[in-house]
Amino acid sequence: MIKLIEKIEGEAKLNFSFKDRKIDYVDIEFMSTRSIEEILKGKTPQDALVINPRVCGICGHAHLIATVKALESCYDSIEISKKAEIIRELTLNFELIQNHFKWFYLTMLPLLGKKQDVVKGIKPAQILSKAIATVGGQYPHTSYAVVGGIVSEVTSMDLIKIERYIDEVIDLFKTQVVSDFSEDFLTCNDVRKLFSREGDLPEALEIIKKNQWQDLGKSYDRFIAFGENSYFKSGKSVKTRANYNLHLNYVKEYENPNSFGKNVLYRDKYYEVGPLARAMVKKTPIIKDSHRKYGDSMFSRVLARVCEIPQLLLHSKELLEKIDLNEPSYIKPNISLKNLTGEGCSAIEAARGSLIHKVELENGIIKNYEIITPTQWNLAGGTREKLGISQKAMIGLENGKMAETVFKTFDVCSVCTTH
Repeated sequence: MIKLIEKIEGEAKLNFSFKDRKIDYVDIEFMSTRSIEEILKGKTPQDALVINPRVCGICGHAHLIATVKALESCYDSIEISKKAEIIRELTLNFELIQNHFKWFYLTMLPLLGKKQDVVKGIKPAQILSKAIATVGGQYPHTSYAVVGGIVSEVTSMDLIKIERYIDEVIDLFKTQVVSDFSEDFLTCNDVRKLFSREGDLPEALEIIKKNQWQDLGKSYDRFIAFGENSYFKSGKSVKTRANYNLHLNYVKEYENPNSFGKNVLYRDKYYEVGPLARAMVKKTPIIKDSHRKYGDSMFSRVLARVCEIPQLLLHSKELLEKIDLNEPSYIKPNISLKNLTGEGCSAIEAARGSLIHKVELENGIIKNYEIITPTQWNLAGGTREKLGISQKAMIGLENGKMAETVFKTFDVCSVCTTH
């Protein structure tokens, strides 16, 4: 059976094989490519700051931040003000949050049998798009982050507007997603307490439990997160054992002869990335409890992604208070990009998981550029002998509809995968 997966950024094709009326293998095929990595060769680094935000219409800002950090890592030394670092982190937070809202309301809830509520998904996304545009000038496809900092001169009025936008989205979370929202919700270590609340998240989790789906969608129980900032931690977790010593040189890409999407492994193993992985590495109490009860299932995956919304909203409010407007937005590097030769890489956390950019410059020209996206981690097309993360999660399911639901708990973006 072949199923075309739509309502995503791009398209993917799942080729199902059944045995005894259960899925015993799924071949994942991404059917086209735009070859952004090839386009970048021979271009200037400044071109990458304009081209890369257009890798994806959903996570373009993540690609901008990953690009500028990769370019900055080509320098032996470079100075970035704390103000510029915080504002970059804030705008990336906002992109993650609005992605989570859209995924939950426009993708996940309809798959659970709920009517799609466009307003609930789009309204918070619109508010946070305005928050990004306040300092970035526009959204999507802003290029306000540059090597050395940011180009915007943020004012106290801008910070007041951004704080108001954050408060608006917090209010929407309280009224839509989980009632009686408080900071206690972030430190709660018993997932059962959620079921006593009102809201769309408790209702979604009830649907999963009522249909006895809470144990579906399990994979290898291996998690990894490479991006690190003032909130996220870099590390890997195998079941509940965490390790915080990661090396990007152990990340390897492999061509897939049946798809334009490349496979990516760490130390020759597949790892899940994304909100569940971040929560397991960070040891978020409520997600750890969900994992104890339901493992790396669709239940835990849905819960982790939605729970990241209030975590990032409250953290963003804390970041706002740390901004010193007297600091410079931009500090000129000691060497011009036009003359720079070097290699660099960056790793940040995008909505779907770890995003890695690698660049090689020669006399101010891009000699090579490599982009490793979250979808490559989660939706790698492995073999029967060595299944990818989402492939393994779909094995044993009884029909394509359930497999699509599990598949989309990882969130699909074929555009990023076929860059």
